[in-house]
Amino acid sequence: MTEQQIQSKLIKELEDKGYYVIKLMKTNKNGIPDLIAIPKDSDVEFIEVKRADGKLSKLQEFRIKELTKHGIKAIVYRGPKD
Repeated sequence: MTEQQIQSKLIKELEDKGYYVIKLMKTNKNGIPDLIAIPKDSDVEFIEVKRADGKLSKLQEFRIKELTKHGIKAIVYRGPKD
């Protein structure tokens, strides 16, 4: 079994148990593990950073809704309020 096959099987198992699983492709941290497995209703937060006039893509809107539906805090940050 290849590493990719093992990983795919693990992702399915975790999602079947209610985890929200993210496969990391590229990060700003070398050596970070391949997957993030977040249990339902955890305290993790996802933040999408946009300029004040920036628009979310349809995929970004979908992901934020998906995360929120899973009980995870997901917000759009548009900079500090003056």
